[in-house]
Amino acid sequence: MPVPVRSILRWQFDLTWSLFEYHLDRLEPADFHWEPAPLCWSVRPGPDGTWTPDWADHEPDPVPVPTIAWLTWHLGWWWTVATDHLQGRPPRQRTDVEWPGAGAPTVEWLRELRTEWREILDRLTDADLDRTAPFPWPDDPEHTVAHLVGWVNAELMKNVAEIGQLRLVRAAGTTDPAR
Repeated sequence: MPVPVRSILRWQFDLTWSLFEYHLDRLEPADFHWEPAPLCWSVRPGPDGTWTPDWADHEPDPVPVPTIAWLTWHLGWWWTVATDHLQGRPPRQRTDVEWPGAGAPTVEWLRELRTEWREILDRLTDADLDRTAPFPWPDDPEHTVAHLVGWVNAELMKNVAEIGQLRLVRAAGTTDPAR
């Protein structure tokens, strides 16, 4: 019996999220702004007190190492925009997606995005999945909403792996009594 595409996409999302929970439960506020290299992208306080992500319109060479703060903002940004598209809302601009801050506020924000995304996934029909995707490939009939959901899963996997690796490297460096 064939497995519906939506079921596979949902399973993949839930599996990836379960791996993320391992790290979310262990993140400390100091982990978010830890800079593991001299050249890092982070989220820094702006003049008005809101967090401002480092950004370049063209990828720099060398590419800066992102902090957990930057990665969580980035994850929240693309996920918010993908959700806006599937909810029929005007998509927010990158500068309109505010990072809540280190620790519990960001963990809560990401978990809220997860809840909203799961609700969207549960409502999608086969016909919805076959429609042309509104994002991130505008006006490309080759990419469907199923592709969009698969892209979200892939981006989430990548960001989860990066966040997890940074957390593990920082923890390994701070718990070694010889250092």
